[in-house]
Amino acid sequence: MKAQVYRGVKQLSYEELPVPTLEADEVLVQVHVVGLCQSDIKKILYPLYEPPRIYGHETAGVIAAVGEDVKNWQVGTRVVVMHHIPCMRCAYCLNDNFSMCDMYKNICTTAGFAPSGGGFAEYVKVPSHIVRNGGLIPIPDDVSFEIASFVEPTNCCLKAVKKAQIAPGQTVLVTGAGPIGLMFIMLVKYFGARAIATDLLPSRIAKALSVGAEAAFDARDAELVAKIHALTNGMGVDTTLLAVPSDKAFFQALDCTRKGGKILFFAEFPDEVEIPLNPNILYRREIDLIGSYSSSFRLQSLAVDIVFNSRIDVAALISDRYPLHELSLAVERAIAPTQETYKILIYPSPEC
Repeated sequence: MKAQVYRGVKQLSYEELPVPTLEADEVLVQVHVVGLCQSDIKKILYPLYEPPRIYGHETAGVIAAVGEDVKNWQVGTRVVVMHHIPCMRCAYCLNDNFSMCDMYKNICTTAGFAPSGGGFAEYVKVPSHIVRNGGLIPIPDDVSFEIASFVEPTNCCLKAVKKAQIAPGQTVLVTGAGPIGLMFIMLVKYFGARAIATDLLPSRIAKALSVGAEAAFDARDAELVAKIHALTNGMGVDTTLLAVPSDKAFFQALDCTRKGGKILFFAEFPDEVEIPLNPNILYRREIDLIGSYSSSFRLQSLAVDIVFNSRIDVAALISDRYPLHELSLAVERAIAPTQETYKILIYPSPEC
């Protein structure tokens, strides 16, 4: 099979590799579509993990083979592949902190080498723990592989929305109108709140409005804080969702979020970034700072319902499609987006 192998910082190698061999309780999936996630890009651009690895985790495809002990899945079934599943027994899982679970972090789907997602390959192996515990999700006949590949990122955004306790009637500021920010806008509207967005690109500001933002502004606008306060009766927004790793966006969030409000960090900042903060701002204004990383097993069925039943229009986020052998070009496009670049999808199997 063909695969894109991470061989070092900024080094992707398009290689011929053996199709993964199965144990008796494992499943092999032919990958039809895999989304290019910002976390994949960071792993390619920075020395976060030792090579070689095969990344890619927003995966949808068809079961190509099953181990002899697998009884509930058949060859030919269309599935979404969740690349990791929590143990459901540790202290983290018992407190619904599934993404902190050691098993969640360490047991992963693989197309070869250290398990790292494996979606950037023609075939990916799903280990028994994931097969047994809900990590394969059947795709209805009327749902495309493209749409199905959004289940995992939708779950991640949904988890953030739930952690921020966004409720009907609230006003939410979304900083950054890339694919994740746009999905946040859609989910905020779906849950009955109104969204205000900021970005630097005029096309993304317009896109934010087209997917449901009530207002959208250039993040460099000197009157941004005043405009947001004018839209919220002088109070500020109830919650800010930081969808960009920007210290400037964070300080804008402090100015735009009401007393007693919440600021949620969704984007991962570079490790060297330090943000000076007077703790009395949090103390006196009672602002909650929240982090949200990865997905939640508890929200899986809701994410599936939202995507498969078109509760939000994820198709509106798709802008670019690349075959697997052009993954390097896709990464370059994501790093230097055009005015119309949003979600990028990769197609590993030639016949797909």
